[in-house]
Amino acid sequence: MDAERRQVTAARRWVVKIGSALLTNDGRGLAREAIAGWVGQIAALQDQGYEIVLVSSGAIAEGMARLNWAQRPRELHELQAAAAVGQMGLIEAYESCFQRYGRHTAQILLDHDDLSNRQRYLNARRTLTTLIKLGVVPVVNENDTVVTDEIRFGDNDTLGALVANLIEAPLLVILTDRDGLYSADPRANPDATLIQRGRALDLGLDAIAGGSASQLSRGGMITKLRAARLAARSGAHTLIAGGRIDQVLTRLAEGELLGTLLVADSEPLVARKQWLAGQLQAKGAVTLDAGAVRVLRESGRSLLPVGVLRCEGDYARGDLVRCLAEDGREIARGLINYSSAETRRIAGLGSDRILEILGYGGDAELIHRDNLVLV
Repeated sequence: MDAERRQVTAARRWVVKIGSALLTNDGRGLAREAIAGWVGQIAALQDQGYEIVLVSSGAIAEGMARLNWAQRPRELHELQAAAAVGQMGLIEAYESCFQRYGRHTAQILLDHDDLSNRQRYLNARRTLTTLIKLGVVPVVNENDTVVTDEIRFGDNDTLGALVANLIEAPLLVILTDRDGLYSADPRANPDATLIQRGRALDLGLDAIAGGSASQLSRGGMITKLRAARLAARSGAHTLIAGGRIDQVLTRLAEGELLGTLLVADSEPLVARKQWLAGQLQAKGAVTLDAGAVRVLRESGRSLLPVGVLRCEGDYARGDLVRCLAEDGREIARGLINYSSAETRRIAGLGSDRILEILGYGGDAELIHRDNLVLV
């Protein structure tokens, strides 16, 4: 057994994400025998004192199987219909399996608004932590029946990372139909080797992450790398492992060298900045001059109007905006103190001129450092 793995997996709170291909026999219908196997492992981990939150894909794929659809539909209303049909079977399968071990489950459907609104974010966290204390296994999925492409998380890897941030779980386990991250695409290169360990923030890993092999999945290995980076913001490590490996969860808990461990080697953000960093839907953007970029990166200070070159989008006071360098790279994001119309009028000016330009006083900072997070 590996000492680092054992230390990582000894953390008692896990978020476990299981992908669509695993859950639905690559689209042929729910893999009930496999689900029973994972449930048995989760129950065994609970007996050892672990707290597990399950993030489950599979609703759309199960709905497609029930409706006898061979191809994933493109129309939004058809996707939502498939999700509504499939959610019934998915939750029933989990509930019946967990009941064999005397465990209760709870269905939690989230959309972006649940995590972008601070009050709803805190409510979701309280609900999940209460369920955990009660010994209930929360089964989390994106609310596919109501979201649109513009407001969705994008994939359940991302959702798993956000849930890890939400409940401050030290470990995100992503079970997939591949055994982990390889040095090259093992489907095309027989010499590809499994990468056992990497850094979650290592952008160089993107170059070796292939696309998705399944039409059922919205993501691929690249989404899992991005999820690992998102999870790392709260100090969570990520393990990507093959869901079809025998007793994979219990063997991971024992520290066995399965899959790829992506370590979070930076200090976790404070809770409020974790929330800010996890927001995916910005209302607009401000482009900063080189001096402002340097101040944000090196001094951790607030963003003042004088450092802004231009702004994009239509946003209101308190909305989330992205802070960009002149070459378009995102530097930070935060909650802005002025609307887009006001920002355009005071951009490039000293804070002492805000009253003169707008006709009323306000905050000296465009974005206060307490509401700003580097990305």
